[in-house]
Parts: sequence; C-alpha cells; structure tokens
Amino acid sequence: MTLNFSANIEFSSGKVTKAIFDSISIDNKFYPENPTKTKISYKEKILIKIESKQIPHLRANLNSTLRLIQASHNTISPVKI
Repeated sequence: MTLNFSANIEFSSGKVTKAIFDSISIDNKFYPENPTKTKISYKEKILIKIESKQIPHLRANLNSTLRLIQASHNTISPVKI
C-alpha cells in the first residue's frame, strides 16, 4: 500500500504578495526532477500544494518553499513597490 502525503500553504503579505509569488514560482518551473508534486498559484494569496509519496521528500520541499518565501519577503519588503 502506498500512502500519499500532502501539505497546503496559504500566504499573504499585502502589496508584496504578487512579487513574492513571481519570485518563488519560477524556482518550481526549473526543477522538473522534483520528487514531489508542487503546485504554486496566486489568487489574492499565494496558494501552495505539495504532494509526495514519501514524508522526507514532502518535508524537504516544504522547508525549501518556506525558506524561499521568507528570503523573498525579506528581500522585497524593504523595496517600495
């Protein structure tokens, strides 16, 4: 029996949300060998859905995605948009 694991994340940061989305979504496009299925979308908030058959892969992708969001937020927020 194969179990599927998933995580859903919603993130919003006011006016910089779209800029953060543009920053993190590009990373997902250039990593086709990713062992997780990751969907990133934007509808007033950043919506991230990660699915995997293995918990370590899910956890690693989740940690990487959250770090990218944090780094993007810390870089973009001080800039006047």
